[in-house]
Amino acid sequence: MLHEPAAKVGKDPASPYKSYIGVRMFWLYCLVYAGFVVINLVQPTLMETILFMGLNLAVAYGFFLIVFALFLALIYNHLATAKEAELHVADSEGGKN
Repeated sequence: MLHEPAAKVGKDPASPYKSYIGVRMFWLYCLVYAGFVVINLVQPTLMETILFMGLNLAVAYGFFLIVFALFLALIYNHLATAKEAELHVADSEGGKN
């Protein structure tokens, strides 16, 4: 039995744009994560500082990294979907002429 994708898969015209924003977001996240690593290397006792609700900087920064990654994923999804819709409309208008 032949198993094929349910939808036809072709060239993605939004791929360069999605790669561009994905790489930029990756480097942004790397910089924020590098801040966490640098604090741990340079002044590890700073991570013991209590910020709020009994959470120290290490735990708060860790939670922030997780939430920040989810936030970046939502932004990426929104931008990529908008670009795909824009290119789909442009492609549809171009095909009618």
